[in-house]
Amino acid sequence: MGVKGKLTASMEVNCEGHLFHDIFHMNTHHVPNITPKNINYFKIHEDETLKVGSVISWKYIEDGKEMFAKEMIEAIDPHNKSITWKVIEGDLLELYNSFTIISSCEHQWTTFELVYEKNTENTPEPLALLAYFIDVTKDIESHLLKK
Repeated sequence: MGVKGKLTASMEVNCEGHLFHDIFHMNTHHVPNITPKNINYFKIHEDETLKVGSVISWKYIEDGKEMFAKEMIEAIDPHNKSITWKVIEGDLLELYNSFTIISSCEHQWTTFELVYEKNTENTPEPLALLAYFIDVTKDIESHLLKK
């Protein structure tokens, strides 16, 4: 059994949190166009919008390296504007036994929580991935403020 961990980053944004949730929930397929330097491929399998049970694949750039992840949506909470994404395949599972990302948006705050179990004690904390989500948040905020 590996070491469990949780990292959280919350950012105040200059637009309403529900707009972020709408991007992640209803318009996720637009995210590669909003932040092409961070995401260069995104696909929702068998549907056009996210729902519990949806499977998505995406390629993202972390520390200058292309990474792949396949995730299943475990939960969507429209009241709290949160989505729980469980990694089921990809590069992260080479370092971690399990990896879950929880995105939430409320008022003028956007939060990403990374919950994981390391394969070994020497596995690094996923700080680069947390920085990646902060960068994506900044790009989405810029996009929403242009509208």
